[in-house]
Amino acid sequence: MPNSLTKLLASNKKRPDRLPQSKIVAEGDETTIYIYDAIVADEDTAYWWGGVAAETLVPLIRAIKGGTVHIRINSPGGDVFAAQTICQAIRETGAKVIAHVDGYAASAATVIATAADEVEISDGGFYMIHNAWTWAMGNANDLTATAGLLSKIDSSLAAQYAKKSGMPLEELRAAMDAETWYTAEEAVAAGLVDRIAPGKKAEASWDMSAYAKAPKSHAQDPERIDLAATEEHRARQQQRISMLARTKS
Repeated sequence: MPNSLTKLLASNKKRPDRLPQSKIVAEGDETTIYIYDAIVADEDTAYWWGGVAAETLVPLIRAIKGGTVHIRINSPGGDVFAAQTICQAIRETGAKVIAHVDGYAASAATVIATAADEVEISDGGFYMIHNAWTWAMGNANDLTATAGLLSKIDSSLAAQYAKKSGMPLEELRAAMDAETWYTAEEAVAAGLVDRIAPGKKAEASWDMSAYAKAPKSHAQDPERIDLAATEEHRARQQQRISMLARTKS
């Protein structure tokens, strides 16, 4: 999937319900960081493709000192190094950190969740882990070096997930190999998430077609929803007609 990163950004660039970039809201000794977009490294990338730019967000996070930090996540993932930079800034706040998966925490977004002391997920939310992606060009030595770097990144990610969940590294590597999408209940059972948020339903879906095993969602396509509803209604009507015909006979 050499172009999957580009596809992920491009397919979500014009989502009508996305927040512009990200935002930080401070109230007393509590600070809320919203990461409701793809994760990118810099403002140039964010300008062309959209996304939460670590270049801008990290200095704002570093200004937070103590208290409680809430990280609200609804993100399809993105740049893993940008996510690691955000993680470290969050750790250095000295605050109690609670991550809230409001919709999706996929790929690099799950890395940010590992920086939290507590993680909760909305009912209906998803948490996805997989092996790192990139694109490369060059000779055999260049491509071999890139493969080696990806392997190191995967090992680092697996260690972070293991520290959070207590799962054996072998199980996590297998889950990453398989591109595993955990439901809210499965994420809690795996130890990647601490609890399901009471009374909180998952928010807007993303276009996850860049991923091979993303759960199917019709939330972004009203025509498909209408078609499914029409077909279901037609099936029920045909079932009633069939039952009436058998009754009359």
